[in-house]
Parts: sequence; structure tokens; C-alpha cells
Amino acid sequence: MLTDEEAAALTALDEDSLTRTLLELISVPSITGTPAESELQHQLAGRLEWLGMETDLWQMDLPDLRAAPGFPGTEAPRDEAWGLVGTTPDGGDGPTLILQGHVDVVPPGDPTAWNGDPFVPRVTGDLVHGRGACDMKAGLAAHLAALAAIRTAGIRLRGRVAAHFVVGEEDGGLGAFATLRRGHRGDACVIAEPTASTLITANAGALTFRIAVPGKAAHGSSRDQGVSAVDAYLPLHKALTALETERNRAPDPLLAEYPIPYALSVGTVRAGDWASSVPDLLVAEGRLGVRLDEDPADARAALEDHVARACAADPWLRDHPATVTWPGGQFASGRLPEGHPLPDVVRDAYADATGRPRPRRRGATYGSDLRHYTGAGIPTLQYGPGDIAVAHSDREHVSLRETAETARTLILTVLRTVGTK
Repeated sequence: MLTDEEAAALTALDEDSLTRTLLELISVPSITGTPAESELQHQLAGRLEWLGMETDLWQMDLPDLRAAPGFPGTEAPRDEAWGLVGTTPDGGDGPTLILQGHVDVVPPGDPTAWNGDPFVPRVTGDLVHGRGACDMKAGLAAHLAALAAIRTAGIRLRGRVAAHFVVGEEDGGLGAFATLRRGHRGDACVIAEPTASTLITANAGALTFRIAVPGKAAHGSSRDQGVSAVDAYLPLHKALTALETERNRAPDPLLAEYPIPYALSVGTVRAGDWASSVPDLLVAEGRLGVRLDEDPADARAALEDHVARACAADPWLRDHPATVTWPGGQFASGRLPEGHPLPDVVRDAYADATGRPRPRRRGATYGSDLRHYTGAGIPTLQYGPGDIAVAHSDREHVSLRETAETARTLILTVLRTVGTK
């Protein structure tokens, strides 16, 4: 049963405005680290101010953040970054619920693979296509629509709602790290990442690694006088495969549905600078999955140990060992504390808003900002429109119906979490 205030807020949801907002957000090519990412933060600040929220828009001190303990690393180059938090002015003795979302998107890749410009949203029936449609402009639009509906219905909140709109999620979580370091906190947090009508209450982590493998240069016609770094890498690659198998035995039940919960993937391999020369260096970069509740330092040590043991068993690498470094994004794992009421609140809100069964809980194999918030002691889960399976692809799309359902679910979640006067 809905209260009168809940029914009024749901009635106040403007689905046409929600659609317009989503299309406008997709139209900003806010690729991680680009000026458009900063542009979108300023646009969103204006939207939050229009909603009557107390807005904190600040330019981050990047050198200070990079030197701070726990800095999550970055992969995309950037000259600036902006933080944005909007907080409802209402509130008394009630709790604060954070609605979090990232504004940055990954590059679109080959433009010819898309059916049109990836940053010109295309609507076909119920679906909106475009880069960032589900990851996660639809989640941002749902946050804004939920806040607007509560305001339009004239509901006074006992607690407060804080919208944390962040940059740099795609390459490590710079925005969330900086937002929390600035002192913005809450009693619980919902991140509107695409979850395909489920609740994500735990994330595995991911660490970017780099392995430099030495060889010995020689002319290609006299390759026996050299040592190919490509050949030297092969036993290391075999060792990495064995490490992945070892680390995926008996995964956490929240991740048991995935074939490889903690994937180890080599993404780039670069060797040599001349076709007729024996390459004297190979550099392989990849991603190491971090198990739930695992200290990232232990994950790093496991990879370094496997590489060291493979080097010790190889005649060349024994005296010329490969070196391992950890550049780029460093995602720890994270999970919502067992027994916290937030999942039941969101699941009940979904059922009441949609008339369908309560969504199931599961974990996710990828890193996200969830671990920043849970690491700061803020119980956090992910629930949002879209399916991660189409994110980062030229098939990226999101359902307008699902986006509106998310906004309705968020409305009830807000009212039942922070309370009303």
C-alpha cells in the first residue's frame, strides 16, 4: 500500500521530461578526461540548482589528489576535473540518502560500427541508442526525475537527499574519491549503474598491471644470436592463465553465476620496433580481477609471485627477469554489509512501483564506485536502468520504460529512507 505522499510523488513523475533529459545528457560527449566531461558537470549543476538544491561545484586539485593515500589511479589523461554535489535543503533529524552517478563515458570506438553518430541519440520504439545511454546517462536522468517529482509533489523530507555526480569512474573513480575526501557523506547510497532489473550489492575489483619482458636484440637473419622477447613472454602468459584458474576456484556465492568471476585478461601486447630485428622488449598490459573482500595488495602479490616463479623456471628469464608494475586504474572490491536494510527497501520499492516481483540480489564482476562508498563506511548498492552487457559497445541502448521504472523506484526509496515531515 502506498501512502498519500508516495502516490502523489509517483503521479508527479514527468516521463516526457525524463526522456528529454536523457537525450540531452547523451548529446554531451563526456568522454573521461575531456572538456565535455567538465561541461556536463556544469550543466548538471544548473539542473540541481533549478531543483532548489544546495550545490557544491568545485574544481579538483589534481596534484593534491594524486599524492593522497588511497588514490585510485587514472588511465585517461586530464587537465582538470570537477566535483558536484547537490543536497536538498529540507531535513531535520532524518538520515541522508546519496543518489550517485558518474557523468563520464568511454570513447565510442569505430564510428562506422554505429548506426549514426554515437552522440546523437536515436529513439526506436522504447529504446534509446547512443554512447552512455545505459552507462550511465539513464541513471543520471532517473535521479533527476525522482528529485523533480518529489519537489513537484510538495513533499517535505525529514532527512536529506544528496546527489553525487562524479567524473572519472571509468578509469578508477577519481570523482568519487575526491567527493568523499571533500567530506560529503551520507547514511546510505544508491548508485544507478545498469543492473538489468537486479540489485548489485557487491563488486569484484580490478587492477591494471604491466609486465615488461626483456629480450636480446639481433638481426632477423641471425635470430639465433638474439633472444626474442615474444618467445620469452610465452611461459609468462601460461603462468597468468594458471593464476586465473587458481583464483576462480570456489567464488563467493554472489558471483557464482559467472563463468569467470575474477577474470585475468591481457589487453595489449607491444614488442619490437623493426620487422627484421629480434625484439629486445615486450610490454604486456592487462587487468587482474580482485576477489570479494581481498586486499588488493594480496592480489598484486599473487600475480608478482606467479611471474617470478615462471621467470625462475626459464633459462633466459632466470637471469633477465620480467618486471611487474601497476599503472592505471586500481579498483578494490566492495560489498554492502550483510543484514543492512537498504536492499529490502529498494526491492520493496521496485515491487510497489512496478507491480512485479522483488528483484534478486547478486554481485558484479567489474569494479565500480561502490567500493569507494563502502570503504568510507557508507552502505551502498547499485540499481539502475539498462544492461551492462551492452555498455561500452556500439549496441549500447536503454529502455525508456525501464528508466521510468527506476525513477519511480527511487522516489519510493527516497521517501522510505529519509522520511517525510
